[in-house]
Amino acid sequence: MQPQPMYDLHPADGDRPVTVDRREGPYGEVVLRRRGGGPSGQAVFEIIANGCFLMDTSDGRSERLLIRTALDALPADRPSPALLIGGLGVGFSLVEAAAEPRWGRIAVVEREAAVIDWHLDGPLAAVSAGALADPRTEILHTDLVEWLRTGPETYDALCLDIDNGPDWTVTEGNDGLYSPTGLAACAARLAPGGVLAVWSAQPSPAFERSLRNAGFTRVRTEEVTVARGVPDVVHLAVRGA
Repeated sequence: MQPQPMYDLHPADGDRPVTVDRREGPYGEVVLRRRGGGPSGQAVFEIIANGCFLMDTSDGRSERLLIRTALDALPADRPSPALLIGGLGVGFSLVEAAAEPRWGRIAVVEREAAVIDWHLDGPLAAVSAGALADPRTEILHTDLVEWLRTGPETYDALCLDIDNGPDWTVTEGNDGLYSPTGLAACAARLAPGGVLAVWSAQPSPAFERSLRNAGFTRVRTEEVTVARGVPDVVHLAVRGA
């Protein structure tokens, strides 16, 4: 039997982050940190991969937009569309999907065992427990790039959020996802008329061109204003019939 991880759940000291859990895996270091949680306010959890901030539980609007815009781009009469979410993260995208009865099968690909653990029996269970219990939900512990290349399933929507965007990847191996070969793999996993939605921390006109060059249609970008800096965005594209 594997030992259960020990999480540091002591309140953070003001805005100073506290490391709740730290793991070394095949892709490098992944860390769960917490800010707040004492008398001053609600705790915010952050995921850091190889020193790169990925996401936290402070907002989640753009992660939810990733799911909503993909569904809105599908034909309204498509019954029980199948959804693949690339990256479990802090769980906002999965929670948004599970709250929508129109979705059929909901598969979530996550390569980091630590992230899955944090949701199954760790601090992030407070976010995602209900969505994980949904009978439509399946967690796939595998690498997204490899799954898109070799997986047997097709989906009506791919909602991908594994990097800070096409121009800011977490690991070098993720670069291939946004290349012509990677976009061809995405198209192959989509049913005709299916939707590809990609989260990014900043707009990428170059990625929009790559989507068009890969044969996707109805390419557009949805923005979510953030408190400081450039907006978060969702790049959307549709596979031809």
